[in-house]
Amino acid sequence: MTMDTSIPDVSPATPAAIALPIARRSLHDEVVTRIRDMIIEGVLAPGSRVNETHLGQTLGVSRTPLREALKFLASEGLIELVTARGATVKKFSAKDVRDMLDVLGVLEAFAARLACREASAEAIADVRAIHDRMVERYTVRDRLEYFKLNQQIHTAFLRLSGNAALESAHTSIQSRLKRIRYIGNQGPQQWAAALAEHEDMITFLEARDGARLARVVNQHMEHTWERVRLTL
Repeated sequence: MTMDTSIPDVSPATPAAIALPIARRSLHDEVVTRIRDMIIEGVLAPGSRVNETHLGQTLGVSRTPLREALKFLASEGLIELVTARGATVKKFSAKDVRDMLDVLGVLEAFAARLACREASAEAIADVRAIHDRMVERYTVRDRLEYFKLNQQIHTAFLRLSGNAALESAHTSIQSRLKRIRYIGNQGPQQWAAALAEHEDMITFLEARDGARLARVVNQHMEHTWERVRLTL
């Protein structure tokens, strides 16, 4: 049998071309990520006004991509845009935080039960891989990358639930609490305790024990509140 070595037609009109994504990261995504990280780590403090000139110089970008990034972060609930005052880092009251954590606990617990029932073995293995990478970041005390992987796991529970409405509601709240959940790992004891809870989550997910996974997820949110409330 002669192997066909001809080059397939991948003109713009064909599905093959559409299926080839552009891997390069856009300037917009890069600026959004950098500013979001600055908010999470407290470089841009809650309630502080964003000095666009200084921030643009720091990031090496012009005003247009900077303002587009701030608009996007406003849609996530991390930035407030006020007419004639510009951008301010969103600051939440203690009650705001408690209320949102309570809702997240309910959403994630429900998603956890669904994930144990609906998720494929491959999808669960993917979450285990994220968890293992998160543990590696914990070992070298890389808090920011640990946090990002941590958030991917919480998001994965919602994705594995197969409930798009549930996932959308969760995303809206989770994006507002990035800074709050980050400072929940501020001390070594708090961080170790949070990691131990994540170890239990993965164990119960792999066992497809929805009731126990839901319980530890809910406890995790309650403990998050206990870890951050004095800071607030």
